[in-house]
Amino acid sequence: MNTTAFGTPDTPGARVLVVGGGIAGLEIATSLGRRWRARPGAPTVTLLDRDAAHVWKPMLHTIAAGTRDIAQQQTTFVAQARDAGFVYQPGALSGLDRPQRVVLVAPLHAEDGRLLVPARRLPYDVLVLALGSQANDFGTPGVAEHCHAIDSRLQADAFSREVRLRMLQCVAMGQPLSIAIVGGGATGVELAAELVQLTETAEAYGATGLGERLTITLVEAGPRLLASFPQDISEAALRRLRALGVRVRTDTQVKAALAEGFELADGSLLRASLKVWAAGVKAPAVLADLDGLETNRNHQLLVHPSLQTTRDASIYAVGDCASLTLPGSERPLPPTAQVAHQQAQHLVRHLPQVLAAGATVPPFRFRDFGALVSLADYDAFGSLGQFGFFDGGIIRGRLAQLSHAMLYRSHQARLHGFWRGGLLWLADRIQARVRPPIRLD
Repeated sequence: MNTTAFGTPDTPGARVLVVGGGIAGLEIATSLGRRWRARPGAPTVTLLDRDAAHVWKPMLHTIAAGTRDIAQQQTTFVAQARDAGFVYQPGALSGLDRPQRVVLVAPLHAEDGRLLVPARRLPYDVLVLALGSQANDFGTPGVAEHCHAIDSRLQADAFSREVRLRMLQCVAMGQPLSIAIVGGGATGVELAAELVQLTETAEAYGATGLGERLTITLVEAGPRLLASFPQDISEAALRRLRALGVRVRTDTQVKAALAEGFELADGSLLRASLKVWAAGVKAPAVLADLDGLETNRNHQLLVHPSLQTTRDASIYAVGDCASLTLPGSERPLPPTAQVAHQQAQHLVRHLPQVLAAGATVPPFRFRDFGALVSLADYDAFGSLGQFGFFDGGIIRGRLAQLSHAMLYRSHQARLHGFWRGGLLWLADRIQARVRPPIRLD
């Protein structure tokens, strides 16, 4: 099979179309592309994504804070497609024609409004939907107009640029700068800590007085931070954030987002120059009415344990955009990178047999390896999964930070191979020695 990085394959065969280049989607396209490349008559793999590059989602808060360089951490789809043997198609999913087995792709426009690529249709034999998720504003007025989100590479980079501009104003003009983050989950907690590190490092580079003028407030509607973590970790993270100067407000509900801050449920105003919404999780709205596929109230596609959608056996859904309640469980699997990776590997193992011999994908089994949260370079906490000697244990400090880093390096190795992934790690270490630890442009 001869494929090109950007375009269409020139050899007919079974067509696997992956929509979404996040953790699950890119791992599936990469693994299957490598398996079938240069094999005459083998299936073709196409990846559709509206963006031009991939960033590991658990790293987006560091991109948003400017403590990591986006250019250094992103994987461009065109390059990855060439190296792995799949086809990359730019564009966003806009609809689906299930009887014809065709995905509808929205027109692609330039930033100035010019039409670059008109609306088009992509055929498939097997469709894998891996569109990820975004923050859920729960219908709160003003969030879309006044708040930043960091659900994507471009959103994180846009917030990073805005933070640097506001910090420049703060230092040059002596103005106060207040940043409020809504959502006390891992994203909100980690972003708050990274912004503290950004502030301290900026002061070391000459931004005198920045720390005295900048305030960071973390707002959580529930009774504690990190509700999905054990109580001990929630309390430890709360103490550490407060020790770093972050103002943490739990049991605080936001009624509306305004230009000058957040209106709270008790009628008070939390003033904020910059506002971030990192609460809740929902799948993209396009999935809510996708040619009859079954979804829940958060737009997630309902799937069987085989990861096939409930109303179409030729369509699979994985990662954050899928809702799977395993037998014996009361709740669906959480929308985490760990779940997305395991589901991706499950399809990678079994889809070749489905296409070659008409086999069925066996039920997916999730193995809980725990969860990690990193407070920049200050601290880290982890809860170990329910397995083996480490059943339900807790780690923190250097060991937790190393474990958090290894998750990312493992993802890089899956995308680029062991040796190239190792070279990327080495390049990161060299860059850390020779370049400033924050973005200063």
